[in-house]
Amino acid sequence: MPTGKRPSPAAVEAHGAQMLYDRTAARASRAVLTGYSTSFGLGSRLLGSAARRDIDAVYGLVRVADEVVDTRRGEGADELLTGLEEETARALASGYSTNLVVHSFARTARRTGIGHPEIDPFFASMRMDLTVQVHDKASYEQYVYGSAEVVGLMCLAVFLNAGRRPGDPVVRASDAVVHGARGLGAAFQKINFLRDLRADHEDLGRSYFPGITPADLTQEDVDAILAEIGSDLDAARAALPSLPRRARMAVAATLALYDTLLGRLASTRPEDLLRARVRVPDPVKLVVAARAVARETLRRDVPLPLTAAPTARSTTRGAP
Repeated sequence: MPTGKRPSPAAVEAHGAQMLYDRTAARASRAVLTGYSTSFGLGSRLLGSAARRDIDAVYGLVRVADEVVDTRRGEGADELLTGLEEETARALASGYSTNLVVHSFARTARRTGIGHPEIDPFFASMRMDLTVQVHDKASYEQYVYGSAEVVGLMCLAVFLNAGRRPGDPVVRASDAVVHGARGLGAAFQKINFLRDLRADHEDLGRSYFPGITPADLTQEDVDAILAEIGSDLDAARAALPSLPRRARMAVAATLALYDTLLGRLASTRPEDLLRARVRVPDPVKLVVAARAVARETLRRDVPLPLTAAPTARSTTRGAP
């Protein structure tokens, strides 16, 4: 609205209607997260209201795309995924979508600096789920980058820019912090690959870990996977002190939950991984998260290393 002039009643009404639509879209994204995830939702509760709303928006789009390739799949799934990608691109450019989840995501993306360097690899990885059943090392790395590491980068953009006002520069993190965000996303994905080994192989016909046949999984295979996940978590943990305080609490809780899952996976025999999904009961999650937050409250804030304009791929970890 113009400054120095009283807005017309019509302008006030239009502004109120847009705010209602934006709030409704945000509630739609929140409903998606609440309906699908406890661990992700638990961490997001530790964020401020603006960052939490934006994390809801990121999760909402990612989940809807995942449902297209995992639940809908089959005939017509590629067309649906293409439609979702194209609608996301249009909304990123215009700031508006008739799809509430896409609208919520686009508002977040435009404000926090999320763009095609993150969105395009994400949709490319989602499309791989419709065409690639057995991964080699190259396709595995490409898939993990697009399906998980860029989601970590989207979350990082939210942490740094949730309170950004129009006209303010977008805050970008240093390569070291980007490295940690990618590690957190990768760890999340690989843990779920291991937990969902049976369902992915038997129900969806997919094998993500290169050179490993799920039906012939050995302890050596499991140990190698766990070591890879541990390395990703170490990268995320190293970047933790540089995050804004509320984000640090949320990520610390998430890391603690991942560590707990990793311990349970390590103590599960390979044959049992193929029988049932390893879980952490909700009461245990609450205790683990609370302890992690308590530890972080004792940590002193450190300066956040920032840089002017790194891209999603400007990091020492080689993106495919």
